[in-house]
Amino acid sequence: MLRFDRIKVDPEVMNGQACIRDTRITVSLVLRLLARHSMKEVLEMYPELEEEDIKQALEYTLTRMQMQ
Repeated sequence: MLRFDRIKVDPEVMNGQACIRDTRITVSLVLRLLARHSMKEVLEMYPELEEEDIKQALEYTLTRMQMQ
């Protein structure tokens, strides 16, 4: 299994939703933003994010979907 060092799941943060690093930006928010905006636009809207954060959010989601 891939290691997702930028994805954190903590029951005390955002009701246990997967978040990017130590932010309160959820993986699901990143996906919703990417559905309407380019990666560059998302990075401009959320300067605390890095390109690798977005890539890992996508990989994390794909991996979770394959596990179902």
